[in-house]
Amino acid sequence: MNAVVAAVAIMLVLSLCRIHVVVALIVGALAGGLVSGMSLEATINAFNSGLGGGATVALSYAVLGAFAVAIGKSGLAHALADKALALVGRQDDHAAANGIRLLIVGVLIAIAMSSQNILPIHIAFIPLVVPPLLYVMAKLKMDRRLVACVLTFGLITPYMFLPVGFGGIYLNEILLANVSNNGISTDGLNVMTAMALPALGMLTGLLVAVFISYRGDRSYNLEAISRTERVTVSYNGLTLVMALIAIVAAFVVQLWLDSMILGALTGFVLFNLSGVVKWKEADDLFTEGMKMLAMIGFIMIAASGFAEVMRETGEIQSLVESSVAAIGDNRALAALLMLVVGLLITMGIGSSFSTIPIIAALYVPLALQMGFSPLAIVALVGTAGALGDAGSPASDSTLGPTAGLNVDGQHNHIWDTVVPTFLHYNLPLLVFGWVAAMVL
Repeated sequence: MNAVVAAVAIMLVLSLCRIHVVVALIVGALAGGLVSGMSLEATINAFNSGLGGGATVALSYAVLGAFAVAIGKSGLAHALADKALALVGRQDDHAAANGIRLLIVGVLIAIAMSSQNILPIHIAFIPLVVPPLLYVMAKLKMDRRLVACVLTFGLITPYMFLPVGFGGIYLNEILLANVSNNGISTDGLNVMTAMALPALGMLTGLLVAVFISYRGDRSYNLEAISRTERVTVSYNGLTLVMALIAIVAAFVVQLWLDSMILGALTGFVLFNLSGVVKWKEADDLFTEGMKMLAMIGFIMIAASGFAEVMRETGEIQSLVESSVAAIGDNRALAALLMLVVGLLITMGIGSSFSTIPIIAALYVPLALQMGFSPLAIVALVGTAGALGDAGSPASDSTLGPTAGLNVDGQHNHIWDTVVPTFLHYNLPLLVFGWVAAMVL
């Protein structure tokens, strides 16, 4: 059995059995290394050498967590939640409640999509915006699995379709660059045209989640939410204005220095200087913020170790090559198998951005040989990379929503975030990505 398939399967099964994701990643990595024929010592060394790859991301999320707590201290998110709660209190009929649900969905989609380009802070907004809204959503009996799907849509679709912000990195610097490096001229290719059908697949999954799968009511314990989120947060015009200034400053510094860490740190310091965060509280508040996203950081570090073991086995290439051998001259089967292999790799690594360089070297020559057009190849490789970001236990696109929705312990990462997002996004992406490869 291929070591990569074995490692990913073991990791997913353990996660579905409610084993912590970090443990599942470590066990999956060890199993994959041993199945490939590596010694236990070599596997452990490979895992350890890969841990550093996630350190920068982990530190970024820790500092962004502190910044998010500081924004929460300003009362900005609670001000929005209080307005929403007042609106809920004035609505008695079911139709009005559904209208408010859709309004919340629309606002969360807008914020999530903006976090990828307009204010590229990625998942850092979730623990800031979502927890204060939990009480409102519970009063509306809004299914949190729907919110998880909404947030994941907003985190993934912009980077796989819009070439700005994180999308500029994924589409231009990674996807087009790797396709070009492997023998295809990308001059004149419109990457948005190539990824339009896959993005439509994401939209289809979102609409199914909103209007079919999770349109019904789901009850949550209001007391549990009250103990964690409905605390009294004082705010006034000054604190709200300072929050907006700090957000803008963090955005400017991040773009200027290309560093999420320094951007978030700038925003946090501004809160200190303005008095929104008292100097004597700053140390405790910073520690609290780091704790908030610490789990995501540890999972990302473990995922980097897992990915390094997979690379060291040398069986990622053999997995792709064995798929190639099974294809023959069947273009339809070729497209499907390439997408499935991309799904497996990304679900294990947890990063679409890391998958593209791995698969492009073999996919591009194969697709050229089989007669796929350059536009179809871009769609095929881009979709194969994005597949698995939704539905991976180790992806920040699923870890982020869980971080915000599970502050009161009523939202399970695997069954309430990973499984719903896998079903609603990976399956449509497979279909629409395959169609794009065949018709472009």
